[in-house]
This record gives sequence, C-alpha cells and structure tokens, in this order.
Amino acid sequence: MRALPWIGPALILIVGVVFFPAGYMFFTSTREVSQYGLDKGPAGFSNYAELFALPQLPGVLLRTAIWVVAVVGLTVLISLVLAQFLNKQFPGRRIVRMFVIIPWAASVVMTTTVFYYGLDPYYGIINKMLVDMGLLESTYGYTKNVVPAFTVAIIIAVFVSLPFTTYTILSGLQTISAEVIEAARMDGAKPWTIYTSIVLPQLRGAIAVAVLINIINVFNSLPILKIMTGSIPGYDADTIMTLIFKLLQGSQRIDLASALSVVAFAIVIIIVAIYVKLVKPMQEVDE
Repeated sequence: MRALPWIGPALILIVGVVFFPAGYMFFTSTREVSQYGLDKGPAGFSNYAELFALPQLPGVLLRTAIWVVAVVGLTVLISLVLAQFLNKQFPGRRIVRMFVIIPWAASVVMTTTVFYYGLDPYYGIINKMLVDMGLLESTYGYTKNVVPAFTVAIIIAVFVSLPFTTYTILSGLQTISAEVIEAARMDGAKPWTIYTSIVLPQLRGAIAVAVLINIINVFNSLPILKIMTGSIPGYDADTIMTLIFKLLQGSQRIDLASALSVVAFAIVIIIVAIYVKLVKPMQEVDE
C-alpha cells in the first residue's frame, strides 16, 4: 500500500490507455452498430461469425504474417551488420551514427509519401531514373500492382525500423568485454567463430527485446501500407490493420471492425506470450 501513491498514476494511465479502450472495443464488437454509429442493441457473437466468414480473411491473415516476418527478419539481419559497423572506430563515426537516426526521427507518413510519389508511373523521379539508367524500358506502376507495392512497403518499413533496432543491438555490443574477444583472438579463433560463439550469444537479450518490440510495432503498422497499397482496389494487398481501416472508413462497419480489432489484439497477445515464454528476453537481467 505504501507504494500505491508512486505507482498509482502509472496504473491509472495503463487502465485509461490500454484496458478501457480494449474493453470498450470488445463491447462494441458484440453490438449491432449502424453506419452512422447508432447502437441498435446486442448482437452477441454474430459479428465474429460474419468476420470469419469473409472470403478475404485468409489472404489478409497470410499477408499479415508475411508482412511481420519479412520486415522484422530483414530489419534484424541488416541491423546486426550496421551495428557491428557502427561499433568500430573510424573517422566521422559520431556523424554517421547521427544520420542513422534520421529515418526514425522523420515522419513515417512523410517518408512513405516520398517513396510513393517517387515511384509514380507518370511523374515519379525514381521511375524516371530507372528508365534513364536503362533498367526499365518504360515507367512501371509499382504502387498500382499488389506484389511490387507490398514489396516496396516492406522495404520502407525496414528502412524506418533500422534506427531503433540498430541502436538496441549497438548498446548490446558495447557491453561485450573487449578483453574476452582479444583472448579469443590470441587463442587462434577466427572472426566468424568469435562472432557466432562469443558476440551473438551475448547479444541475445538485446536482439530478443528488439524483435519483440518490432513484432508489436510492425503488426500494428497502418500508415505505410495505407499509403503504398491504398489505391489498389479490392483486398488483395490488405493486412489486418488496413482491413480494419477499410471496414471503418469504406464499409462503415464499426461493429465488424471492432470484432477484427479484438481478434488482432488477441493475436498480438498470443504471439507475445509465446515469444516471451520461448525466448525469455529478460532472462539475463533476472539472473
């Protein structure tokens, strides 16, 4: 009880920001709501039955999985290389480290919009550059077709996720004792052996935390996909988040969108619980 005055504000914030919206979202998902937001009464779980009967849902779930795995996987792999480079001593290292932060500091919407208009088939500067370089015979509608638009969205998501992940791994690298690595070198260990046997195991905590946070952020990401694939008709480029947006803004199905939001929330909780159980990202801290 003595700690309550200190943790009370945090508990109130958690309840107000997390539990109340989640509870209200579940409540709305069990109601029949008109297109104008009028609550017509209880609907039970009929919204969920309608949701799971949607023909586009399996494809949406599959693309969501591809989206999360591709972005998080590529981000971690590239960040490992980038963090290793930034951990070396070289002239101008501080400036390079500052430039790495730029994609994270800039607005995601602004960054995505730059790529979107740069890839426009009519006046996009990137499209024109590819034609001038002879890589394309004519401009191509990257943002008008599902596969290229989705692929570019993954590239942009990786680009904006690199700063956080790189600095998280870099902080882990700086905790590794130089004496241990030097001793391994003196014992004749090769660089790759040192990295895989000494460096990577000690980066386990940093990588685990970076992956966990990236999974949550990427799963719930809307702006990049909304901008890059928003002009593509139908649902062939949708993930869970963009489908929720379409149900709200296009179909104006607040109840159905709420049901999908509850499903998405449950998926994230399950993924996080399984990940924490298997990986134990805070194990080193506890020990």
